[in-house]
Amino acid sequence: MYRATLIPGDGIGPEVTDAAVRVVEAAGVDIQWETKNMGQIALEKYGNPLPEDTVRSIEENKIALKGPVATQIGGGFRSVNVSLRQQLNLYANIRPIKSLAGVKSKYENVDIVIFRENTEDVYVGFEHMVGTDAAECHKIITRHASERIASFAFNYAVKEKRKKVTSAHKANIMQLTDGLFLSSVRNIASKYPDIEYEEMEAGKLCMNLVMHPEEFDIIVLPNLYGDLISELCAGLVGGLGVVAGANIGPESAVYEATHGTAPDLIGKGIANPTACILCGAMMLKRLGEREASDRIYKSVLKVLKEGRYVTPDLGGTSSTNEMVKAIIGNL
Repeated sequence: MYRATLIPGDGIGPEVTDAAVRVVEAAGVDIQWETKNMGQIALEKYGNPLPEDTVRSIEENKIALKGPVATQIGGGFRSVNVSLRQQLNLYANIRPIKSLAGVKSKYENVDIVIFRENTEDVYVGFEHMVGTDAAECHKIITRHASERIASFAFNYAVKEKRKKVTSAHKANIMQLTDGLFLSSVRNIASKYPDIEYEEMEAGKLCMNLVMHPEEFDIIVLPNLYGDLISELCAGLVGGLGVVAGANIGPESAVYEATHGTAPDLIGKGIANPTACILCGAMMLKRLGEREASDRIYKSVLKVLKEGRYVTPDLGGTSSTNEMVKAIIGNL
């Protein structure tokens, strides 16, 4: 039996995490879930959007499955996702971006994995007003963090038999910060002569991803560009509803659906559970349950391809529960 932290989150989070838990259990993996809160629901219950008890649970269990959590825009509490990643040193954000048969998109052969540095850049939160009419935000890049995410990406490339790594930057403008990131990745790339390596200005990368996404394999980026480009890439394969995500650190790993809380769908029973179920499959792979992980992934693909039991956002008429039952039925 395994122990894992379950964070249902806000909005449709409880619905999609429940779906993932049901599928994982149906795959035959015995997990004792420790349910904890964060986000808006935690703020309302405990006066803290990221309770220490939640962080401690993840530290003890080493692994967590998390639903989407609310973050207030332009005010209110700071992003709890960013805070969690920094507190647990979850330095690598990984998003596999893959075309899925049956999911409507403009492309058919996308297979990209995004590696986003997760702990620094402008997301460190060094932001303040200068007087009343100007604001300042500090961008922090270190060699340690940059080489660490690059090593993660190249090690993954070797393990998964990937052929190319692309590094994105704006070193033409931010010569010191992005220049340091670029030189750090370049240093790691030199240790992997069998992996093709290229560097691309971030704007050009966006253009080429839209024009020729099939040309990309692994992309490694600083935090801000990684945030933006990973969502752009999700759009290449049908949106955030079908894209899983993981935040990996030296000690802990948090697997989370990358979509929002979708407050307009709360309680309607039609939330798309695909992303969260795929997160569950990724989590099982980390636990060493590769066979169960593969069965879940293949079952999700089958249901999507057939299109008979999928939620409205995927072009179907089924409820969340009906889609989950179909996925379980294929296991």
